[in-house]
Amino acid sequence: MTKKASGKKYKLKTHKATSKRFRMTGSGKIVRTKGGKSHFRRRTSKRTKALLGDMIVVQGSGFKKRIMRLAPYMNKYKANPNSRTAK
Repeated sequence: MTKKASGKKYKLKTHKATSKRFRMTGSGKIVRTKGGKSHFRRRTSKRTKALLGDMIVVQGSGFKKRIMRLAPYMNKYKANPNSRTAK
């Protein structure tokens, strides 16, 4: 058997740290969490600690472009990666 010549492109590798830090909403916005939630929080006020749980929309076209270059398939599967198999 001979191999078929396929015109497929190469798969791009996802930058794993980027895919863990950012995600895309259903409307296509890129969101991130705030840092500083792991330790040294004893002297922080309750209000400040509560605000650390919020998601922030990424502003700036340069940041968005870099994130999309590092995680090229993030917009394809959005927030639920298993939805592509469910029918």
